[in-house]
Amino acid sequence: MRIGMALNYAGGFKETVAELADYERAGLDIVFVAEAYSFDAVSQMGYIAARTERLQIASGILPIYSRTPALLAMTAAGLDYVSDGRFTLGIGASGPQVIEGFHGVPYTAPLGRTREVIEICRKVWRREKLEHQGRHYTMPLPEGQGTGLGKPLKLINHPVRPRIPIVVAAIGPKNVELAAELAEGWEPIFYVPEKAADVWGGALAAGRARRDTELGELDVIAQAPLAIGDDVSGLLEFGRPMAALYIGGMGAKGRNFYNDLARRYGYEKEAELIQDLYLAGRKDEAAAQVPLELIEKTALIGSEGFVRERLAALRESGVTTLNVTPMAGTHRDRLALIEKIKNLAS
Repeated sequence: MRIGMALNYAGGFKETVAELADYERAGLDIVFVAEAYSFDAVSQMGYIAARTERLQIASGILPIYSRTPALLAMTAAGLDYVSDGRFTLGIGASGPQVIEGFHGVPYTAPLGRTREVIEICRKVWRREKLEHQGRHYTMPLPEGQGTGLGKPLKLINHPVRPRIPIVVAAIGPKNVELAAELAEGWEPIFYVPEKAADVWGGALAAGRARRDTELGELDVIAQAPLAIGDDVSGLLEFGRPMAALYIGGMGAKGRNFYNDLARRYGYEKEAELIQDLYLAGRKDEAAAQVPLELIEKTALIGSEGFVRERLAALRESGVTTLNVTPMAGTHRDRLALIEKIKNLAS
């Protein structure tokens, strides 16, 4: 099982990147760099590539609407070049709040857009000619617009690899099915291994049935905060505000994918109450309603024996990469956690 870590640079970006060499030596396999509406992830990943040697680097995630498919392909090829073939393109639909509210782009047809991005990226990396005919799946030009002067073009540079790994972040059944069909990897959020088959099993099976064998086995990436010890259970409480933000605040009534997931996990009443409280501005009360079981099942926080049990459950459910957030107050202690989970997962 690969061990990854989400880049968290609350103490300073350059300082955190300088410490990544220590994580490399501790056994970290891959670092995930997020992009929401802070600094862009691309400049950060280029910097990381220059400061590391072995560590795999992944976008976690680049939204599919904020760049054209061709630009996503060019960006991935560029990052793969400067990292000597260590880049993974993580993409996802994000949500209407970020895409429409911050980027000012319509949040429409995420399935068609994702498929289009994957197809165009691979075509660009193979250096096939790409011709934009005035229409994407999701962004048609109004009739009469466009110059008509477009011509087929292919990437000038030769990419390091003709197929850069693509990971799709998805939780909706159709999106998960598409990821299992077309992508090298799939990254859900709030992954509960005991319930994964019930929630996603049908979608994964349908996608895998159409999967090209050249893609290999699907890399299943589970996220989890990490703390190992006999007195760390109190750290579970730190998961409540984030869970409440997603379940309660990431979307309006009837348009919150994370709320839908909580309901599919069996927390219908809790999901409704969390959303009502959060949208009413009562965020602390919303966080208090997040089921402790959900926090426990999506975390690696507890004794070494407990973490071993959770790793076994994750492995049995099909997880092949762990994207952990080590919860410790010092760099030295965070390194120790990465070394520990690497050994336990081996």
